[in-house]
Amino acid sequence: MQLLEAEQAPKPEESLGNYILRQRRRLGLTQKELATQAEVHSQSVGKLERGKTQQLNHKTRQGLAYALQVPADYLDAVCKGTPLATAQSLDFCPNCWQPGTPPDPMWLDLRSHYCFACGTQLRHQCVNCQQPITSLKHRFCPYCGTAYKAAEPTIDQAQQNEDD
Repeated sequence: MQLLEAEQAPKPEESLGNYILRQRRRLGLTQKELATQAEVHSQSVGKLERGKTQQLNHKTRQGLAYALQVPADYLDAVCKGTPLATAQSLDFCPNCWQPGTPPDPMWLDLRSHYCFACGTQLRHQCVNCQQPITSLKHRFCPYCGTAYKAAEPTIDQAQQNEDD
């Protein structure tokens, strides 16, 4: 498997503060914007980036993972100072995910196998070429060009299928 995009993965020996700062800048967010998206206090983001806080509670971890568009396991690895043991693919719900949006935080938990909202099995590889999905930045598989989410049939197509 391949790692998520290289700039998303924590670097060896990188502190939690430096990792959050690097990811925030990668996304072009201010501390306040990150705090709003992560649903944490903006002072908390500042403390994290300055190294005043080294641990994350569950709510903060999940919120930052969502806002920074990284798996929560990346934040865990940085907090613990451990390297990522294995490369990961990215899970998403093919029914609920909207192209151009970050993955839902519940899909980023390694224990998640089904979408909590609709019950659909989460997808982690391309349905055509079976390559791992490493980013939802684009709508298509970089290996074979298959769309990650099938296009909704138009009314004409649906009527034609009924006629057949």
